[in-house]
Amino acid sequence: METHDKHTDHTDHAAGDQGEHQMEAADHSKHQMEAMDHSKHEEAMDPHAAHQAGGHDAMEHEAHGAEHGEHGEQGEHGGHGAHGVDHTGHEIMFRNRFWGSLVLTIPVLLFSPMIQRWFGFSLPSFPGSQWIGPLFAIAIFFYGGLPFLQMAVPEVRSRKPGMMTLISLAISVAFIYSLFALFFVPGSGFFWEMATLIDVMLLGHWLEMRSIRQASGALNELAKLMPDTAERILPDGSTEMVQVTQLKKGDLVLVRPGASIPADGEVVEGRSDVNEAMITGESKPVEKQPGDQVIAGTINGDGSLRVRVTATGDETALAGIMRLVEEAQMSKSDTQILADKAAGWLFYIAIAAAVITSIAWIVAVGFDLTVLERVVTVLVIACPHALGLAIPLVVAISTALGARNGILVRDRLALEEARNVDIVIFDKTGTLTEGEFGVVAMETVNGWDEEQALALATAVEGDSEHLIARGIRRAAEERGINPSPVSDFEAIKGRGIRATYDGHTVYVGGPRLLEMLELDLPDNLARFTEEVGRKGQSVVYLVQDGEIAAAFALADVVRPESKRAVQRLHEMGIEVAMLTGDSRAVAEAVAEELGIDTVFAEVLPEHKDQKVAELQAQGKMVAMVGDGVNDAPALTRADVGIAIGSGTDVAIESAGIILVQSNPLDVVKIFELSRATYRKMIQNLIWATGYNVIAIPLAAGVLAPFGSGFLLSPAVGALFMSLSTVIVAFNAQLLRRARLAA
Repeated sequence: METHDKHTDHTDHAAGDQGEHQMEAADHSKHQMEAMDHSKHEEAMDPHAAHQAGGHDAMEHEAHGAEHGEHGEQGEHGGHGAHGVDHTGHEIMFRNRFWGSLVLTIPVLLFSPMIQRWFGFSLPSFPGSQWIGPLFAIAIFFYGGLPFLQMAVPEVRSRKPGMMTLISLAISVAFIYSLFALFFVPGSGFFWEMATLIDVMLLGHWLEMRSIRQASGALNELAKLMPDTAERILPDGSTEMVQVTQLKKGDLVLVRPGASIPADGEVVEGRSDVNEAMITGESKPVEKQPGDQVIAGTINGDGSLRVRVTATGDETALAGIMRLVEEAQMSKSDTQILADKAAGWLFYIAIAAAVITSIAWIVAVGFDLTVLERVVTVLVIACPHALGLAIPLVVAISTALGARNGILVRDRLALEEARNVDIVIFDKTGTLTEGEFGVVAMETVNGWDEEQALALATAVEGDSEHLIARGIRRAAEERGINPSPVSDFEAIKGRGIRATYDGHTVYVGGPRLLEMLELDLPDNLARFTEEVGRKGQSVVYLVQDGEIAAAFALADVVRPESKRAVQRLHEMGIEVAMLTGDSRAVAEAVAEELGIDTVFAEVLPEHKDQKVAELQAQGKMVAMVGDGVNDAPALTRADVGIAIGSGTDVAIESAGIILVQSNPLDVVKIFELSRATYRKMIQNLIWATGYNVIAIPLAAGVLAPFGSGFLLSPAVGALFMSLSTVIVAFNAQLLRRARLAA
C-alpha cells in the first residue's frame, strides 16, 4: 500500500492489510455496452411472440398506414422514445377504428330484426331497408376487422396460431355465415353479433395498447429529462446555445441553476447539489464539486457548474438505462413462454371444442343455424386476449418499477429466478462496507475526552492522504469536530508524525511509535488493543508529552444499511454469505457484526467463482452481489448475478441485474420485486385461462339440455372475454402499489 511521505509511521500496522483494502479503480469503459440492434432482436422474435410482447408484425404496420405515421419517426433524442411511440401509434389506430366501427354499428343494431323484437320497437320499412344493416356490417368487417386478419397472417405462416388467428377465425365464420344467411335464410344471420364482436375486440386492443404504453411510459419520461439545447463555452469564454446533438466529447458546457445536465461529464468548476433521483431513485440531492462525475438528464441545484463532456447520445448513462429497460420489457421469462404456449394450446383446444360442439349439435338438432352459432360462440370465447396481456403488461410494469427503484434488469429470467434464491453471497469491500477506512472505536485515558483527542489527532493527520489519515479526518467531520491548531510537522520514518500543539509535543502513530518512545500501554488501552487485534483492525495512538492519551481502532467501515439488509433477507428465508480477500479475523468480525451465516475469507478474485460453485453443488440457488468487474466470473457463475454500485456503467455484461447505488438494501428490493412480479403473473394466468375453462363449455351449450336451457351468444361471449381482459389489466396495475424495501 502506498504510504504518504509525511506518514511513513503507519507502515508498521498498515502493512498487514496491504492489498486487502485497496480498491482498484474499475475501468468500466471497457465494459461499455454497444447499442442493441433492435431490428435483429425483432427478427429473432416470432410474430406470435412479438404480439404477446406488445409489438406487432411488419404487415400490421402496412395495414395501419397513415393512421399512425408518427410510428416511424424518432424523437429528437435519437429515438429513445420509439418504444413508447410504437404503443402510442397502435393505441391511436385501435382507438380510431373502435369509434368508427361503433358509429357504423348503430344502424346495424337499429335495423336488426332480433334487436327490434328484444326491445319492442320497429323502424319504418322502405325499399332496400333490409340491406342497411348488412351493408354497414360489411363495412365494419373490412374497416374494423381487417387489422386482425392481417395480424393473423404471420401467425399462420409461422404455424404458431394464437390470439389473432382465433379472432380472425371467429369474425370470418360469423361474416361468411351471415352472408350465406342473407341470401338463403333471410333474417337468420347475425351481422349485429359480428359487428359488436369486432367493436369489443377493438376496444380490448385499444385498452391493451393504452395499458402497455402507460406501463412503458418510464422510457418516455426518461427521454423527456434530456434537454434539447446546451450552453457551450467557447475558447474565449463566451457561450453559445447549441442543440444537445451537436455536443462532442471534450466540450465545456455551462449548466445554470435549475437546468438539466445535457450530457455525461466531469465538473471542472463550480459547486452545486444535483438531483439524481431519476437515475438512483434517491431523492436527496448529491453535492458536486470539481472532479465529480455528473449524469445527463439530472437536475442541477442552486449553483452553476462548468462541465467537461465525457459522453453524449447513446453513450450516456441515461441512454444505457433506457436500453436496459426496453430490452428487459421485450425479453421473455419462463412464465411468459408458458403464456405463449398456453395461447397456442388454446387454439387447438378451441378447434377441437368447435368440432365436438358441431357434431353434438348436429346429432341433437340436425344441421341448422344453431350449429354454426354455437361454433362461432366457442371460437369467440376461446380468444386468448386476456392471456396475451397477462404477462407482457406485468413485465412492462415491473421493469419500470424496478428502474424507479434503482434496479436495472438486463435479463428478465434473472429477475424471475431471484424469487427461488436460497443464499446470497455479498462481496465485502465496497458492498457491505464503504471500501474506505474509518474510526470504528476509540478509547481515552483519564483526563481526555474523545472529542478533544480526535480533534488533536485530526490536526496532526491534516496533510496526509493515507487511508488511515483520511479515516480519522472523516470521523472528525462526521462529529462536527474542528481540528486543533498545530505546527512544526515532522514525519518520523516508519514510526509516525510529530507536531507541536500549544507548546506540547504530540505524536500520532502505531505500535512501533510506542516502541521508539519506550511507552507502555495503560491497562484500559492494553485491553482495547487486544480486542482490536482479535478483530483484525488497525490501531493508532495519540501521545502528548510522553504520555499516551488515546487509541483509535480503524477498519473498513460497514455500511449502515448492511445490517438491516441481512436482517431482511433472513426474514425472507434467504441465507447470507460473505466473500472477501481480507484476513479471516477481519471477515469474521464483520460477519459477527452483521449476523452473516457463512464466511469465505482470504479468497483470491480468480477463485471467487469456485465458492459459488461449491454452494451450487449443495443444491442451492445462489445470487452473487459484487462490483461487476473483479467479481465478473462469480457473477457469471451465479444463478442470479447482481452488480452493485454501477449506476453510471449500465453495461456490466456479467450481471443479469444492475443496482444503481451501492446500497445493500436494494438487493432486498430485487427479491421483493421478483416475488411480487411472479405472483401477478400467476394470478393473471389463472384469470385468463380460468375464464376460458369455464366459458368454452358454456359457449358450446352444455347447459342447453338442462332446465335452464342457457345459451351464450357470440356478442355476450365477446363481452365476457373483454371483461376478463380488463380484470387482468387492472390486476397488473396493482403491481405499481408494491412497496419495496426502504
